[in-house]
Amino acid sequence: MDAEAVEDVDLALRALADGNRRAILRAIRSAPRSVGVIAEEVRLSQQTTSHHLGVLRKAGLALGTREGTRHLFAVNTDGLAAVRSYLDDFWPSKLSALKTALEVREGDPRG
Repeated sequence: MDAEAVEDVDLALRALADGNRRAILRAIRSAPRSVGVIAEEVRLSQQTTSHHLGVLRKAGLALGTREGTRHLFAVNTDGLAAVRSYLDDFWPSKLSALKTALEVREGDPRG
């Protein structure tokens, strides 16, 4: 993973560390929504919601678009893909360790 990708993942993980931001992502995962609608759903002020959306956008996890006078936000699946790719790197070694543990256990007469 190159330095830029590492920085992207770091920003995304820091953004995801906040429960309000995860709630906002859940609110916008199915369809683009306005700040007011998001704020109402996650029970935050519009100002606080806007702040969190800014963090999510900077981290590459949310996208903002204009529709007339409304500013709509949606999940940026490309940003989430970078985090997923990072986390996926852990699974092969974990699965290998699990396989080894099960093989050792199967060979143990105590079961």
